[in-house]
Amino acid sequence: MRAGEFLELVLNLPEVTEREAFSDLSGFRLRDKGFCYLNDEDVVLPKAPQEEQAALIAEEPTTYSPSWASGLLAWVEVKLATVDPEEVAELVTEAWRLSAPKRLAEALCS
Repeated sequence: MRAGEFLELVLNLPEVTEREAFSDLSGFRLRDKGFCYLNDEDVVLPKAPQEEQAALIAEEPTTYSPSWASGLLAWVEVKLATVDPEEVAELVTEAWRLSAPKRLAEALCS
């Protein structure tokens, strides 16, 4: 997957805004809650439950690696060059749902 494809995917989710986050990251937010980042156009960092982060890394350590974690949530580094595009879509959509109010998340599913 290329960065442009990722940007199209993430920016088509409801109410997503993009803004600079830190000095080297583009941040994607939903109602001012960060749920995903793009680093140097080759690594995506979606929010995920810690169990999912661990499972992804164990399954494919060349594509996934750990990032920051706290409480129940973590951020997983995903290399765009080696990940299946459908997997990125699933991870980013789930990260969005983790930040979305219940009604908005339900509206995406319908």
